[in-house]
Amino acid sequence: MQTGMHTDTERCVRAVQSKDARFDGWFFTAVLTTGIYCRPSCPVVPPKPENMVFHPSAAACQQAGFRACKRCRPDTTPGSPEWNQRADAVARAMRLIADGVVDREGVPGLAARLGYSTRQIERQLLAELGAGPLALARAQRAQTARLLIETTALPMAEIAFAAGFASIRTFNDTVREVYALTPSELRGRTPRGTAPATPGAISLRLPFRAPLNPDNLFGHLAATAVPGVEEWRAGAYRRTLRLPYGHGVAALTPKPDHIACRLTLTDLRDLPVAISRCRRLLDLDADPVAVDDRLRTDPVLAPLVDKAPGRRVPRTVDEAEFAVRAVLGQQVSTAAARTHAARLVTAHGERIDDPEGGLTHLFPTPDALAAADPQSLAMPRTRRTTFTTLVRELADGSLRLGVESDWAQTRARLLALPGFGPWTVDVIAMRALGDPDAFLPTDLGIRRAARDLGLPATPAALTARAAAWRPWRAYAVQYLWATDNHPINFLPV
Repeated sequence: MQTGMHTDTERCVRAVQSKDARFDGWFFTAVLTTGIYCRPSCPVVPPKPENMVFHPSAAACQQAGFRACKRCRPDTTPGSPEWNQRADAVARAMRLIADGVVDREGVPGLAARLGYSTRQIERQLLAELGAGPLALARAQRAQTARLLIETTALPMAEIAFAAGFASIRTFNDTVREVYALTPSELRGRTPRGTAPATPGAISLRLPFRAPLNPDNLFGHLAATAVPGVEEWRAGAYRRTLRLPYGHGVAALTPKPDHIACRLTLTDLRDLPVAISRCRRLLDLDADPVAVDDRLRTDPVLAPLVDKAPGRRVPRTVDEAEFAVRAVLGQQVSTAAARTHAARLVTAHGERIDDPEGGLTHLFPTPDALAAADPQSLAMPRTRRTTFTTLVRELADGSLRLGVESDWAQTRARLLALPGFGPWTVDVIAMRALGDPDAFLPTDLGIRRAARDLGLPATPAALTARAAAWRPWRAYAVQYLWATDNHPINFLPV
């Protein structure tokens, strides 16, 4: 079991007294004299240390009877980076809860996905986070309800069920308990004119820990965008989303202190899942200070970090989709990989209506791709075998890629597939599974950067040198890639 930062009282007090936003999401401050809980960077005068107690999650604060601060809105903090840099059962459970699994499948469904008993998962979450899976899912429902109340003109009854509440009474009681306001009072505090008029469209701000360098993040997504599924338009990366209850379109725009997010959904019950996947796509819960501090210890990387700190790892909204695209990208250019993917989308993707007209399809499911005629695939025979084996195993469930994936086990499973070498497995580990320590020593761009920077040239020697960058080698990859003038490294104009 991990020991959270909330157990280090002295460090937490220092963070609160200095209003250090870096620790927002790492822990929460509950104030005994007021009965409220805050993020560490709350702008109000810090309480006396003897009046502070610290909790590892908003759900734990709520379960202990504390209400959310109306000034700092602690439920809107970035998620703890712990869940992105770990692959143990608790971290995987937190990723699944954020993806709405408890609301859709219950706690037994959560436990089954992780290969544990319900009792084991409840015990581990309670020990580390001070709240069980139901309380954690309830906290997420409350946050979703607040977003819908503040950003839409929907009737409260529709909001209640869209947020995942079983009844309007439970919705009313939860909002009142968490925010010390009724749903109507919460809406009354929202400035007029902020709710979008388009039905099903929601605009919100996705917070992150500073610094964030958008260049390689959005540059990579735009340069590799599959026509019909993704596009760069008017300063925003847009893409279609396949979601549990329907589909949607996300438009993500980098801003100095947040990511502007506009979601158009066919079913509002998908809101928390869509938000979670957009955050994961942009690696918004990372701790860039910790990452950059480690990489700066290498004198070769230090100038690269100092020049453009806060690089993130561009990830994915669909792990199976990314694995398919990784195979399509084997030993071909970015443009060729896009062409291959676009053909699959046109032939096998599901058509959708985009209110803005630029997007046309959802990326094909593994089932649809497994049913395709292999002879229709315009690729060499060996890669065709790799592709058909992958989609068949994804379709029949013998290979599962998702936020719950155990990184080590999934790597081993992928390496056993025909045509899957270290590069393909590691790029999937880095961008689909979210392993922050995935490394690509055989990648052409990495080897070119290593040569130009005076780093070891051979994969084995470079891997040995990169041991000092652990556990953040996936971020080192971003800094090394960025030494090239490839379009993936530049924010589109």
